[in-house]
Order: sequence, then C-alpha cells, then structure tokens
Amino acid sequence: MESHAARIETSVLIIGAGPAGAAAAALLATYGIENVMINKYGGVANSPRAHITNQRAVEVFRDLGLERDLIAVATPQSLMGEHVYATSLTGRELGRLRTWYTHPHFKAEHDLASPCSVCDVPQDLLEPILVNAAALRGTAVRFNTELLSFEQDDNGVSARVIDRLTGMESTIRCQYMIGADGANSLVARLLDLPFEGHMNLGGSINVVFKADLERFCAHRPGDMYWFLKPGVGMGGNGVGVLRMARPWTRWVGVWGYDINGAKPDLSHEFGVRIAHALIGDDSISVEIESMSTWTVNDVFALDNMKGRVFCVGDAVHRHPPMNGLGSNTSIQDSYNLAWKLALVLRGVASPSLLETYRDERVPVGRQIVRRANESMHTLPAIFQALNLSSAPDEETLESAINSLSEPGEVAKRKRHAFEDALQASIIGFNTLGVETNQNYHSAAVIDDGEPEPAYSRDEELYYNPSTKPGRHLPHLWLIKDQRRVSIFDLCGKGRFTVLTGVGGEIWHDAARAVFERLGVQIVVRTIGRGCNYEDSYGDYRRLSGVDDDGALLIRPDHVVAWRSQKGPDSSPEELLNVFEEILGKSTCTSGPS
Repeated sequence: MESHAARIETSVLIIGAGPAGAAAAALLATYGIENVMINKYGGVANSPRAHITNQRAVEVFRDLGLERDLIAVATPQSLMGEHVYATSLTGRELGRLRTWYTHPHFKAEHDLASPCSVCDVPQDLLEPILVNAAALRGTAVRFNTELLSFEQDDNGVSARVIDRLTGMESTIRCQYMIGADGANSLVARLLDLPFEGHMNLGGSINVVFKADLERFCAHRPGDMYWFLKPGVGMGGNGVGVLRMARPWTRWVGVWGYDINGAKPDLSHEFGVRIAHALIGDDSISVEIESMSTWTVNDVFALDNMKGRVFCVGDAVHRHPPMNGLGSNTSIQDSYNLAWKLALVLRGVASPSLLETYRDERVPVGRQIVRRANESMHTLPAIFQALNLSSAPDEETLESAINSLSEPGEVAKRKRHAFEDALQASIIGFNTLGVETNQNYHSAAVIDDGEPEPAYSRDEELYYNPSTKPGRHLPHLWLIKDQRRVSIFDLCGKGRFTVLTGVGGEIWHDAARAVFERLGVQIVVRTIGRGCNYEDSYGDYRRLSGVDDDGALLIRPDHVVAWRSQKGPDSSPEELLNVFEEILGKSTCTSGPS
C-alpha cells in the first residue's frame, strides 16, 4: 500500500540543485527567505561539465561571501588562456590563441570591468560551494527527490514529489516555485512555455579521465587544447577538444558523433581510444572516470514564468558551450530573481515586481543563445581554409596541413586564410561585452530621460561602462583607511544602495523616509573628498554621471535602478516616488526606458 508523508510548507520551492538552483537557494537563504531545494539525483554534479566562471558570476559569489571558497578550487586566469590548435597534444602545432582575456590588449579591459577575475571551476567543484552555503544558511536540501507534477492557484503552488529511495510521495506547498531543472526541464514543459529554435543539432561525447600530461601543457598552459581531426562529428569534419579539469592531471576529452547515425559506443575501450587520439600517444597511462553524450542546441524561451512559477538557467536557454555563457547566465538569472522574491515575500513589494524578471532576462537568454551558436560557426571556417569540404581521411588532412608550409601564391593564400580563420575563432571566448553590458528595460528601472550613450565599440565584444539606469554599476576602486575597496562591496547583500558624494547628506534623510513609509532597507554610501570612501583615483567622478550631491540608486543585483543628477531641492519625496514605482506601490504607470 502506498504511503504518503505529511504536507511540507515553505516560501519558495526550488527544483534542481545545479548552478542556477543552488545559487537561488543560497541567495534566498542569505536574504532570510525560507526555501526547500530538491534534486532528483543523489548529489551534486558528478562530472566537470560547465567550467568557465566569468566575472559577473564570480561577483555573485563575492556578494555571497563565497569568493574565497571559489578561488580555492579554481584554476586561475593565468593558466587558462594559451589555447593551442594542433593535430594532437603531442602533434604538430598549427597556431595559438590567447583567450579568456589573457592577451594584454584584452587583459586591461578585463581588469577594468570587475574586481573579480574569470576562472575555471568545474561544475562538480562549483556546485558544492553553493549547495553547502545554502544548507548552512537555512535551505532544506532534499536529494533523491523528484518532481512529479504541480498545480498553482491564487495563493501558491502545490508540488507532488517522490522520494526515489523509498517511493514515498508527498506534497510541498510553497508560495513560489523556481524551475532550475536543466535542458530537459519538466517545469518548463508543464508550464507550456513557448520556445524558439532547434534542439539536437549535433552530438558530442565527453570522456572524463585522469592522466599526467604536465610535460605537454605546463609550458603552454590553457584550459582547452583544440585538435583538427577527421571523423569528429557531423560530416566528418570537426575539432577534438582536450579540456583541462585540474592542471595537469584531470581532463575532459570531447569527441563528436553524428546524431543521425548509430548510438555512440560508450565502452571503456572506446574512451581510452578517444583519450589517446587526443593526446597523440597511446603509451600514456589513462584512467577513465566516466563517459556521457550531449547535444548542440539553439533554443531559448520566449517566456520564463507563468503565475507563481519561474524558470531559470538551462530550462530556458540552451546553447553550445562556446563563450562559456551557460552556468554564468544561469547564476545571473537567479541573482536577478532572488531579491525580487525576497521583497515580495516580505510584503515590501507588490507581486508586479516579479514580472520584471521576464522583461529583463528573456532578452538576455535570446542574446546568449544567439552568441554561442554564432561563435560555434566560426570553427568550420578553419577546415574551409584548408579546402576540406567533405570528410577527409588522415592522409588527406595531413596533406592539406602540409600544404600550408609550401611556397607559392596558392599556398600563401591558403595559409593566410587558415591563419585568419583561426584568429577569428577568438570570438568563441572573448565576448566581454555580452557578459558586462546587459541593459535592462523594465518597471524595476526608472529612466532618467537621458539618451543612451553612443558607444564607440561593439557592445558584445567590449566593456562599455555606463551608469545609465538599467546598466550594471561600473567597477572602480575607492579608498577607505588607506586600503582599496571595490565599489561593488558597498552594494549588494540583498539591499538597495544609494551612492552620493560631497553635499549629498539629504539622501540619508530620503532613505530614512523610504524605510519608514515602505519598509525597504537602503544603505547610503558617500564617496568623495572627506566622505566615508575617498575617490582617490578620480574614477567615480568620471564614471558616475551625476554631480557631487546627486545620487545613483543601485539594486541588490548591482544594476543601476535610477539616478539623479543633483540632490533633491527640498524634500525626500523624489526618492520615495522612485521606490513606489519600482516596488509596484505607485498608482502611476512606469514605462520602460
């Protein structure tokens, strides 16, 4: 006879404990919001999977007080960027790229964009940091627990779940639910969210293995090595990848397969053959950990919420791993949503604030899916430059590569085309603008009427700092007690922040008035000569876009919500009106900028 456990009640139920779900749980728990996180599996990710952790994602760890924990297990930027293109790890080099902003031209811009650095943290090392933090801060974490179905009404969501160990079904009643259950999301399917694009465009095999390859890599350190190989994927042209999981002993070998053909052989023997083919030396001792398949997707959701249920992460944007945008965008989804849920659950904000999650993150999902797929399409040009339009055998590929070294005009044109194609693939790694220039238009952003700046550089490639409402607060260093402090460390922690300067004392009164009227916590930070934080480098005056007595209102997710060129003339009503609009407490309508 089937037994049923008593109904569990919580404020927020999170489905999935991957980067998006675990980040949501850790953020909500930090904000003091009761939540339950379930995961159908018995633990966190059991393989490296995602690994690039970009600056904006590291900033979330920093805001959570977890940056040190992340860095402790990360491979630093300095060991990530020397991407070698070759015939195998021990074979002939064909070219190199300095990726992940390690080239001096890009490194300066990378350092100007954030106090944090891009790093490489395999998913099986990243997830435990977030899950443990969530559990220690109050999240009820339930592994081996699978969502079966859910129903929502005007007051909440009832989710039917099953304990996969005991077979016991139970109901979890929550006020809001977050679907962070990956690319095959049951939550998105049951919500019947609309999607655009196509799944299963190509197939790849991941082979996780251990091998001591230090002598081949330490002098040219990179987190990925790229090898031109025949028979690696659809059409027979492709690139085999050797991805570093831990320097220089744990690896992920990536090998393509044709999804329209036979199901790939995932035997131990085949895994060893793949590893040896990528290394180029079958005498190297290889220990296979696991093998799995994954597919290339080009899909994003046209909506990411319905009623009291929200979807985050791969549930609503599915794309190739180029640019390393997957887990990072997933964490940012949760960073955007968590503070809004916290304010609504505390009764400080109207539920209408939650609608801005759709307005702000659906465009981001569309952008990163398009960017990753466009980046992936730069790789075939390398083969095209070799005049390889069909699947070559080893001899044909070797002959084409040898032709690059020949004298004569024909070989020169081929050589230059190959080198140009290889260099053009940098777009698959360096897209700082996609990461840093996200621009929100929603009711949670109050336009100041100023026109959007005319950025002189590509918004997807380059970092363009701006305090235009809807943009991410620009990074800069301030000084307190003779020590450098990032402006980001003045903000976040689930609170709104007002940044002002000399003569901006009235903003303290305005913040108190908002708290007394609306109950929303606001921290006021003063920046400038004689203030709490000195603008010793002059960067705040140059980048803030407001006068000394003006103000920037920064949301808990480091986004500029509003700015005032000068201090209010007579009363704190201006800031109060702004918050009423953002929190959905105003009778007036706030249009997007």
